[in-house]
Amino acid sequence: MTDGFGQDALIQIMVNLFFLGLSWWALQSFRFDLFVREPKGPQAIMLRLLTALALAYLVSRFFLDYLQASRLLQYLW
Repeated sequence: MTDGFGQDALIQIMVNLFFLGLSWWALQSFRFDLFVREPKGPQAIMLRLLTALALAYLVSRFFLDYLQASRLLQYLW
């Protein structure tokens, strides 16, 4: 009964890390220097990191919810 919990946890970790890397990579093209005073400063780096984390959380939640909903479709019929 608990065999699937470990697999689900591993899938969630992998998806979260994948989308964190993807959002970090995508944010590299965004021009933060237009919005912050010191683009290379520690506060700007923290802003970039927090933005990447927030974006990755939203996208991975959407993906994982979609995956869970598609798994539950088998119980429809």
